[in-house]
Amino acid sequence: MATQRAHDVVVIGGGSAGYAAARTARDCGADVAMVDPGPLGGLCILRGCMPTKTILRSAEIAALMRRATEFGLTPVEVRASLSSIVERKNRLVREFADYRIQQLRDPGYTLYEAPASFLTPYLLQAGSDQITAKAFIIATGSIPRVGLVPGLDHARCLTSDELLDLRDQPGSLIVLGAGPVGLELGQFFSRIGTRITIVQRSPSVLSHLDHDVGDALLQALEQDGLSILTEAAVHKIDQAGAQPVVQITRQGKEQAVSGELVLNALGRVPNIAGLNLPSAGVAVDQGRVIVDGAMRTSQPHIFAAGDITNLYNIVHIAIQQGELAGWNACHPKAPPKSFDDRLVTEVIFTDPQVAVVGLSEQACRARGIAYLMASYPFADHGKAMCLGATHGFVKLLADPKTGSILGAQIVGPEAGELIHELIAVMYYHGTVQDLLRIPHYHPTLAEIVTYPAESILEQMKVS
Repeated sequence: MATQRAHDVVVIGGGSAGYAAARTARDCGADVAMVDPGPLGGLCILRGCMPTKTILRSAEIAALMRRATEFGLTPVEVRASLSSIVERKNRLVREFADYRIQQLRDPGYTLYEAPASFLTPYLLQAGSDQITAKAFIIATGSIPRVGLVPGLDHARCLTSDELLDLRDQPGSLIVLGAGPVGLELGQFFSRIGTRITIVQRSPSVLSHLDHDVGDALLQALEQDGLSILTEAAVHKIDQAGAQPVVQITRQGKEQAVSGELVLNALGRVPNIAGLNLPSAGVAVDQGRVIVDGAMRTSQPHIFAAGDITNLYNIVHIAIQQGELAGWNACHPKAPPKSFDDRLVTEVIFTDPQVAVVGLSEQACRARGIAYLMASYPFADHGKAMCLGATHGFVKLLADPKTGSILGAQIVGPEAGELIHELIAVMYYHGTVQDLLRIPHYHPTLAEIVTYPAESILEQMKVS
């Protein structure tokens, strides 16, 4: 007979969103349980942010070493050891994961290391235990999207999760998809010596962003040695001997692309299999859990946060959502706290990096929001020229009347760091005038933001 246990709040999933929700609920005084089948640590630590950024650093150093003569240095021969890179990645990931596991096993929580499945809206099966709660928070993350292309289950077609553990470097790799994962991993393997072909259905890379952002990155990646086939529709994957062959249609012609391995970088989907959400009465739309601004599902006492909502597959947003869900779950009678998407930020850690915050031109046009735009290239910026990092630009969008910054896009060196000045200014509802008033040290990369700000201010005076 199953043991039945009761808690105030039960969090399903111990990743970034889940742990943030559990910590917040505990700080509110709730009796909190977490349910996670393992491996413990969460996507960001085990298969996402930390492992990918670790290996990307190795590729960045290799690429810079190959440019030695450009900086007046004696040329060096660079040889990568994928196995050694993976070993370094594993050491760091283990360190990060051990710390998270220590947090999850804190005696302030009850941890059930078992798969979760709803029996009713108020009863959860977790291994041999049945758990009741006043509120549940679902934060089970995402998994790679599979089954989109016939033959994608080929033995030599890997997901990003699997590719991160690869120790034998392939001579060639076909990447399906030119989103953040495909581009980051594609450039990594290219820089350590693998021949890369990226296949993308859209006209440019990063199709969810403004076209000029994708176009600038596309040009830089091609100069870096990647072959990128845009406007290419993938039909199926065949096998020619030991190698997979990707059949595509491009510019009205059928074409076959072969390589030693295929990377499935066609996106991720919410990890909801096995949760038995119909028994919980939780509404799902096209595979994602539907939530409102308070992170509440169709069941008022059940919340969801992070990748499972498929709103933004971004860690810091998952943490914000988890904190909101944890607070709202503990205060059912109080006015709910809601997620504010005004400062949604994304960084892609290619070289050059891409960073965006707030509204894009696409979003402004779709919502009928008036804006002024100005951009400035790194190719004409002193510090970038000194660094030999001149790809890309900074673009600002501002309100035509007030100069309030609506959004920003950066393609260029250290874009992930530079975007934070703009996030801070936008957080306080700052303007392009504020950007010009703020002191910027010379010569720094950061001072580039003043040039498009000045251009927008001039446009405001003319209008």
